[in-house]
Amino acid sequence: MRALVLNCTLKPSPTPSNTDVLADVVIKALREKDVDVEVIRAVDHRIPPGVETDMGEGDDWPKIHELLKYSDILIIATPTWLGQPSSVAKLLLERMDAMISEKKDDGTYAAYNKVAGVVVTGNEDGAHHVISEVAGALIDIGFTIPGQAWTYWNMGPGPGPSYTETAHGHEWSESTGKTMAANLFAAASALKANPLPPAG
Repeated sequence: MRALVLNCTLKPSPTPSNTDVLADVVIKALREKDVDVEVIRAVDHRIPPGVETDMGEGDDWPKIHELLKYSDILIIATPTWLGQPSSVAKLLLERMDAMISEKKDDGTYAAYNKVAGVVVTGNEDGAHHVISEVAGALIDIGFTIPGQAWTYWNMGPGPGPSYTETAHGHEWSESTGKTMAANLFAAASALKANPLPPAG
């Protein structure tokens, strides 16, 4: 089984990413189930805005789209900015919009029989809103979202430390992340055994 994690931090490598650290909890739990996990930090790639799979010369999205095509599990990991998913997360979801009309060889839509989940960080509240925005978009594209396929961390109201600057709330976020990994794996296994049929 294969999983693709798209880290939507605004920070290019090698700058440390809080979102990366929380996503690692889920990644480790998936790898313990022998899932082959690939992680992409989107800002390290040239991904122009648009709603097509290939925007032409210099577009790195087609390579990522190819990885997505062969993945059973997708995880969108995003920080919270202004109470919303990062601009990078929105960009990637817009690029995935093209998958709505793409079909596989068996006649199913591109995202059918793939499961997805969401990881969110932020030092203020808004995580549930971010999860609902990202999950809603992924459902539109055709992904299956199992129950409790998310984890998040925030410090609470007002300015404060980031995820890696405090131990506050880590136990809950990490426990929820492990449950997220288990649920994604179970749902992906179920779809492999009993896949959704082609539309119509």
